[in-house]
Amino acid sequence: MTVDKQTLIKLREQTGAGMVDCKKALEEANGDTQKALEILRKKGAVKASKKLAEREACEGLVGSYIHVNGKVGVLVEVACETDFVAKNSDFKELVHDIAMQIAAESPEYLVPEEVPKKVIAKEKEIYAEQLKREGKPENVIDKIMAGKIEKFYTEICLLKQPFIKDDKTTIEELVQAKIAKLGEKIEVRRFVRFQI
Repeated sequence: MTVDKQTLIKLREQTGAGMVDCKKALEEANGDTQKALEILRKKGAVKASKKLAEREACEGLVGSYIHVNGKVGVLVEVACETDFVAKNSDFKELVHDIAMQIAAESPEYLVPEEVPKKVIAKEKEIYAEQLKREGKPENVIDKIMAGKIEKFYTEICLLKQPFIKDDKTTIEELVQAKIAKLGEKIEVRRFVRFQI
């Protein structure tokens, strides 16, 4: 299969992976950029996660965003390893994009692990009642429930949300792409959103 040059360049910019790796991933994915991204992440994730787990993110930025009407404001802390990366325009853009995401999508938690068990239990109770009313059989309710909970996480957890500028990419994937590009550990640590 012939790989489209523009797609190859875009994938390279998005991931920071080498041209040969990007080309192989695109060939394996039959030109599907999302699948190629997954392939690259799977291949690089093991090496990167081991390497990055040992490193400490002790620099970074606190980014802010105030919406035009002045009624919504956000502060977000994003950490990286070095002051050099913290001053990099790509890193600053990431912090700004994450702050805008929080302003626009109102996440309540950073990751699913932060969601209290009682909140999840209440959602499951609501979904179970809805599914019973729809006449779904008991044996499929659990499978449907798992999907509904995953969708719930994409609504309330920042890192699971689709990026407002590109809904085919999650915030977690956006951060991973910057990690690949900048070669440093990057962590979204915490955020707060104010609204009048």
